[in-house]
Amino acid sequence: MKWPNHGGQPETMKQLFGINQDSELLDFSANLNPLGPPTWLNSALADHYDTITRYPEPTYSRTTASLAKSEGVEENQILLTNGGAEAIFLVAKYFENKKAIIVQPTFIEYERACLHYHIEMEDVFLEKEKEFQLPLTCILEKLSSTDVIFLCRPNNPTGTVVKEEELQVLLEEGKRTGTFVVIDEAFVDFLPVSIPSLTTWLEMYPNVILLRSLTKIYSIPGLRVGYMMAGPTIIHAIRKEQIPWSVNALVDAMVPKLLEDKTFIKQTRGWLEEQSQFIGEALTNLAFYRSPSNVNFYLLQDKRPLDTDRLFQFLLKNGVVTRHTHNFKGLNGEYIRLAIRSKKENERLVYLLQKWRNES
Repeated sequence: MKWPNHGGQPETMKQLFGINQDSELLDFSANLNPLGPPTWLNSALADHYDTITRYPEPTYSRTTASLAKSEGVEENQILLTNGGAEAIFLVAKYFENKKAIIVQPTFIEYERACLHYHIEMEDVFLEKEKEFQLPLTCILEKLSSTDVIFLCRPNNPTGTVVKEEELQVLLEEGKRTGTFVVIDEAFVDFLPVSIPSLTTWLEMYPNVILLRSLTKIYSIPGLRVGYMMAGPTIIHAIRKEQIPWSVNALVDAMVPKLLEDKTFIKQTRGWLEEQSQFIGEALTNLAFYRSPSNVNFYLLQDKRPLDTDRLFQFLLKNGVVTRHTHNFKGLNGEYIRLAIRSKKENERLVYLLQKWRNES
């Protein structure tokens, strides 16, 4: 079967599994905030509708200034991008024809970007038997022959977070070997406040590049808004490779307003803490494995990994679409990834998992 490369495609799943196109599905496959978009966004977009009749300001100076202020960095350390995907491909262009390590299992776009820019890749794998910990020793042994490491933190699909002390060791050794570390923080806004972002590390480590996305936390994937942070020299070099006006005028108008809405982020973290606890307790009681996630999604595995596809289809036929893991290297389809959704949706999921348990 040709499985889709990404989540959030319930209509495709209906076609693949012969499900009536008119049937409703609860989408647990996309890692979007169920609280969003913010309620004010609809009218704000309407108020700025006339911006589509003009070209965006080429340097996005107002939005860049807002991002810099929000992150506590200089404006020349920020580059606005068309979603996280453009940021990934621009970074790959910067390391064209070089050598990379990709920490797997992870987001498939790192590999696609490396292939596009003829980057020689080597995979290293999070240690499943140790709750998906970073294989630090293995990576350190390879640094002298590596130009760049692609690392997702919090990681997609596991939801796990590499320890700060391990990253510090990696970056310190990387400074000695000339190795850069690209850290994708697309889901950083879902982390509890006890786990800070790495923005302050930009001054300490000139070999770190941070990637961000606003589409997940605000549930606006159709608007395509992301950015990267790095040293001024790196940002300047990458900016020269960016397609002119890659970010549209509506996004340019909305980002400063999104950054001002601190209440929305606070509400999101409150929802996530409550529902993470509910899901965690329910899955433990039902004897399912759940990856030690710190964000709004997690990996689920039943007692018999070979039954995962059956569980996937059982949930789908009962109105819940999840994310398969057949194209996540190292997982081999033995898990499914689920988003944490609203209270009502999560209760429906738990009900179905109890039904699965009773029937199997």
